[in-house]
Amino acid sequence: MTAEGIEIIEVKSKKELDDFIRLPISIYSKDTLYVPPLITEMKKKFSKKNPFFLHASVKYFLAKYNGKPVGRVTSIINHRHNEFHKENTGFFGFFESFNNLEIAFALLDRVSETFKKEGMNIIRGPMNFSTNEESGFLLEGFDHPPMLMTPYNLPYYNELMEKYGMKKSKDLFAYIVDVPEELPEKFQRVAQIAARRKITVRPFNVKKFNQDMLIFKEVYNSAWENNWGFIPISDEELFYLGNSLKTILVPDLTLIAEKDGEPVGFMGLLPDFNFVLKQMNGKVNLVSILKALYYSKKIKDMRLLLFGIKAEYRNKGVDALLFSEGFRGVKKRNYKRVEFSWILEDNISVQRLIEIIDGKLYKKFRIYEKEL
Repeated sequence: MTAEGIEIIEVKSKKELDDFIRLPISIYSKDTLYVPPLITEMKKKFSKKNPFFLHASVKYFLAKYNGKPVGRVTSIINHRHNEFHKENTGFFGFFESFNNLEIAFALLDRVSETFKKEGMNIIRGPMNFSTNEESGFLLEGFDHPPMLMTPYNLPYYNELMEKYGMKKSKDLFAYIVDVPEELPEKFQRVAQIAARRKITVRPFNVKKFNQDMLIFKEVYNSAWENNWGFIPISDEELFYLGNSLKTILVPDLTLIAEKDGEPVGFMGLLPDFNFVLKQMNGKVNLVSILKALYYSKKIKDMRLLLFGIKAEYRNKGVDALLFSEGFRGVKKRNYKRVEFSWILEDNISVQRLIEIIDGKLYKKFRIYEKEL
């Protein structure tokens, strides 16, 4: 395959978008760990219904060879990110390619050209679409299937990035924990100290869904504001995310810590619905729905997707209290493992916390960047 035979088109039609969405099916056709997303959900994600597009400019590009789709990528200019971080950074996302330098380089060249025209001076990614969603390429841990809303790719993707001149921007870690019979005594002691300080933990109230989602937003935007890549989440994005997860949310595993009625911490444990999606194979029909109903009762893993404590309440036992209540619920429901992800590579305090409960670093994801 030569560069001369590769055509990069900007996706405009429904047919081209369908080709864009379905391309991974052929790339991962022989990969037993790949979990196809639901085609209907991907179409919704790329539609105007997604509030991300209210503050971002996104273009979709498809690589074709002899008329056949062989690669894809998006260019993303996240205006809120650039305003918040005072950067001129363009992000690439949803990258997929057969193992061919010509395809990968042609896609990344097209995105880079788009960014240069818009005054960007850095290309960074992958982001699908932002750090609030799937971020990075899987770098280590290829012998484990991906959990809910975590990246998965073939190992050669990292080699394609490096050969293009990309450098590491940031690594993200994933830890796995076998659910213990009980948490270490140290955790229990610290949790009791928090309880004596009149800090309480309650489950998410689905009857007041929007109100509790706004509480999560308050904690998230406060707890994460100094983190690398953070962007405050908007109300529109908040409710879009909440509604997409509503059907799998477990109220007593989605916890809010409070002090005198004020929210101070949040923990969201979600069942690994990828176990179900694997069986549905990207389709929504009678057979796949029946499979979903059957396999959803057999999920044994969870992902700690959301965790944050307001800065002024750190080192006061709130984390231990949330962990204590959360793991009690996990144990009660007979889940076997919990993945903590993603954790910034330099977030040592959270890493040490996870190690206390025998968490093992088992996956790494890498975000790349390059000056334009």
